[in-house]
Amino acid sequence: MAEQSKQEMPLRDHLQEFRKRIIICLIAVGTASFFAYSYVDEIIALLSAPAGKLYFMNPAEVFFTYLEIAVFAGVLITLPLLLYELWAFVAPALWPDEKRAALLILPSAIVLFYGGLVFAYCFVIPAAVGFFMSFASQSLQPLFSLEAYLSFLMALTLPFGFIFELPLIVIFLARLGIVSSAFLRSKRKILIVVSFIFAAIVSPTTDIFTQTMIAVPLIVLYEMSLFIVRVVMRK
Repeated sequence: MAEQSKQEMPLRDHLQEFRKRIIICLIAVGTASFFAYSYVDEIIALLSAPAGKLYFMNPAEVFFTYLEIAVFAGVLITLPLLLYELWAFVAPALWPDEKRAALLILPSAIVLFYGGLVFAYCFVIPAAVGFFMSFASQSLQPLFSLEAYLSFLMALTLPFGFIFELPLIVIFLARLGIVSSAFLRSKRKILIVVSFIFAAIVSPTTDIFTQTMIAVPLIVLYEMSLFIVRVVMRK
């Protein structure tokens, strides 16, 4: 009955509930961002490790980049709380089975997203930076600006957070009976083409190396999903 009464709340009550959730999220992100700003030098040192020393081209660049890093770090830190607030807002409208499924999916999605970011930072970014650094010569030396490098870093790292959600999506669709291992095998060639198209869209550069670094993990994750659906789920 409690769940039913919540589902039948008037629009005004829904808006008030939504407002409360938004305020909680803003306070959480603001607090985490303030905390991250206190360690922004350490964060930049960690992020710039693959490229080495960075430079800034104008006085305001450092300040605004510091703010951007602090807010970005604040969002990453509070991501579990943000997703929980989203789930708490929509939960009253879900059936019990849907609630149980959401409680399983959300933690897995968070772990996979963080795993994608870590994978990109540990393997993709060093390889990409090393590749571009190989073009240096005596007459042409690299000089990475703070803003340009961090933009490159985020543009190449964030897609992996979403790419790593692929196994969860495939398993969810298989659970619903929408896809099967036979269907996934039949679409393998299409997935390879789509992977490189996706890589070309999200890649911060137009070179084939960076695009391949994005496409190959997507293909590997697809094969892992196929294995789970065929062997573990037996579908």
